[in-house]
This record gives sequence, C-alpha cells and structure tokens, in this order.
Amino acid sequence: MNCWGVIPAAGIGSRLGAAVPKQYLEIAGRTLLEHSLRALFADARVKGVAVALRAGDERAAALACLQDPRVLRVEGGAERADSVAAGLAALGERAAEDDWVLVHDAARPCLDAKSLGALIDAVAAGGSGAILAQPVSDTVKRSDDGNTVAATVDRRSLWLAQTPQLFRLGELTRALAGAGAVTDEASAMEAAGHPVGLVPGPRTNFKVTTADDLLLARCLLAAGENS
Repeated sequence: MNCWGVIPAAGIGSRLGAAVPKQYLEIAGRTLLEHSLRALFADARVKGVAVALRAGDERAAALACLQDPRVLRVEGGAERADSVAAGLAALGERAAEDDWVLVHDAARPCLDAKSLGALIDAVAAGGSGAILAQPVSDTVKRSDDGNTVAATVDRRSLWLAQTPQLFRLGELTRALAGAGAVTDEASAMEAAGHPVGLVPGPRTNFKVTTADDLLLARCLLAAGENS
C-alpha cells in the first residue's frame, strides 16, 4: 500500500490567541507541527509527507524535522482546502493517482501509532477511504439562540470527525477541486459521491484550538515522554 501524507500548516491559529501560530507552540520539547509530523512517520507505510506552509514562514527553517528528505515543503493558501490542494499537487510529482494520502492537522499532536495503523489497515482491507472519528457519548443539546435549549439531539448516529483522513490521491484532488468551501476532506469526498468509512479514534486525538486544549495536550505529551 503506497501511502503519503499532507499536513496543512499555513494557518495562524487566531482562536487560540497565542503570540505565534499554534503549530509552532512547543510542548515536551517539540512544536505541535513536529509532534504531528512524527506521528505520521511512526508508520513505516508512510513514504513521505507534504507540509503546506504560509508564504514567508521563517519559523519553518528552524525545524530540523522539515529537513528530513521524506518531507516536501510547499506554499499553502489562505484556506485549509487551498493548503491541502497544494500538498496534493506536490505529491502528484512523486505518487500515483491511486496511491493513498493521509491528511492530518498540524495542531493534532497526540495521534497514537495504534490509531493510525488501524485507519490504514481498515482502508487497505476495505478498498475505500475512511477517517478517524469519535462516537459522540455525551448528551447533545441544540440551541437556536445560543442561550436556551431548543431540543435534545439523538446522539446514536453522531460522530466527531478527526484526522488523519485517508483517501486516494487522484480522487481527493478532484473532489476538493469541485467542492468549494469545506471544513474537512471527507466533506468533499461525500459531496463527490465517494463512500467514507468511520474508524473509531480515541478522545486523546483532539485538535488544539483553545488554551484548555493546549494544557491537556501538554499533560498528555509530557506523560508520554516521561513513560
């Protein structure tokens, strides 16, 4: 199974309110981007990763992990989909259309090797793309005004999408080109009519978006380093 990766890392992480883009915040001696990149390379089936960076990004030059010959640095875009498309285009010079591509968030540093392996194994066995996702376990409320409960939503069919999301290079490239604004790659594949499988992912594979997330990631990664 020929497998590659794309990490969109051109954002500025404005919601976190940090002094630097969140992918460059350090936890346990490494930036979030380094942790996320290392997580993909933990599986030997990943042959290379395209990292999409903001134009003029000077911090990237200081990261030793980006000097790895398996890493392809490309210029990202204003939106996530633009950065992913740039990464896919760069991989197209090395990979075949029917090769598989893992798209993973730069700010999702706690991906474990077991979950990554389970995703790749599931896709290899089933032959169609899939994503890591977490079944919703809490009671879900819907609010129409942001202040009061309008209804309780049936959670039995609800999942929280995670990354990596794993699809064929050619199919994903075409799906993103015709999808417009999407928040993840699975949405583009769904719109293009492709089946998208669900592989259960752990709660620890969360995206760092808020200060609380950063604190939790620091605890988890520090514990992992100590162990």
